[in-house]
Amino acid sequence: MKQRILGLFLGLTLITQLQGALTFDTNSQQQMAVLSALDIDPSFINDPELIEIENDYKRRYENSHFFKAMQEAYIFIPHIKELITRADVPPAILYLAMAESNFKTRAYSTKRASGMWQFMPYTGKLFGLTINNYIDERRDLIKSTKAAIAYLKQAQGVFGKWYLSALSYNCGMGRVNQAIRKAGTDDLAVLLDPKKKYLPRESRDYIRKIVALALMAQDEEFMLKTEFEYLMNRGNAYSLATVQLPSGERLSRLAQLLDVDLEILSQLNRQLKYDFVPPTHNGYDIYIPYSKLATFKERYEPKEFNQIYLVHEVAKGETLSSIGRKYKIPFGVIKDFNGLKKSNLSLKQKLIIPVEKEHGIALNSYMVKKGDTLVSIAKKHRIDVHRLKELNSLTSNEIYIGDRLIVVD
Repeated sequence: MKQRILGLFLGLTLITQLQGALTFDTNSQQQMAVLSALDIDPSFINDPELIEIENDYKRRYENSHFFKAMQEAYIFIPHIKELITRADVPPAILYLAMAESNFKTRAYSTKRASGMWQFMPYTGKLFGLTINNYIDERRDLIKSTKAAIAYLKQAQGVFGKWYLSALSYNCGMGRVNQAIRKAGTDDLAVLLDPKKKYLPRESRDYIRKIVALALMAQDEEFMLKTEFEYLMNRGNAYSLATVQLPSGERLSRLAQLLDVDLEILSQLNRQLKYDFVPPTHNGYDIYIPYSKLATFKERYEPKEFNQIYLVHEVAKGETLSSIGRKYKIPFGVIKDFNGLKKSNLSLKQKLIIPVEKEHGIALNSYMVKKGDTLVSIAKKHRIDVHRLKELNSLTSNEIYIGDRLIVVD
């Protein structure tokens, strides 16, 4: 009996060891595939700083609080992965967005980079993203991804290697070209030399972060014991559909019609600065969960502005500015909603005011709460304090609980 138990124990031990070896071999092969897809020499796997960054990420990501902070990403990552695959771009490029912003579509840097892919205004416009008073497509999860792919493919066409393309995304093609000329080679190990400093420290760490995250995704043991696997490899339960809404349509009305939480709809459409579709467009594409597409086709019917918004009759002495202050709406928005070419108004002229018809509350305005300051409100809504005061005709920093402020520029 003892011999039988001992034999069983040794057999299980051998199987476990074999499974461990198979897992190791599988991980190793998949990790080499990641490096190969990025045109990186396999020896880079032993780079000490890469190993340090990967271990640091693993320690951080074992904490479930990290994944709670990325809750928004669960909705759209499958769609982003699909776009990257279709474009014939290395799958590891997905982790460029993670390194840039932790997949936060509202991410904003002090250098004015915005969105999941952290486009600067000039570069965003150069790659077809619209940025104006109503929309910022750097925060559009689909359009910004397509723009990032376009940039990276263009850079890969210039340099011939994906890791150089990724580096240029951080510091620019000119800086990468300059580094290659100084180094006399485009070999990654040479370009990352900390003593020669061919590239800025930020860029040297940047490429390592992308590689580290991609390698972690191939580490089966790590993936199984964290939510990282669920985040990166979930199915298309939240695949998206694109629908076109007419000028001025409210996102909140659409949410009610579709029985969708407004917060989810807002997360999918961070490009909108207001609750409504730009009044300056004939129509605009909005993202909804694919599961709600049939409901949209069945229930959605456009309505006239006067059925959705307040109608204001111009009184003696009123101007667009004074009416805007009254309803906490920038006067330019009122002008656009009413198709006015000039600011002149006529007595008893009827104006559409894009505020909730039922309550007269400005869309995307903010009610001051206990503990709020102009600085904290400006920071929360990513607007300059001086501009916040200007929009609300404030001559001092004094605000009071219950005040309603315009918070969208």
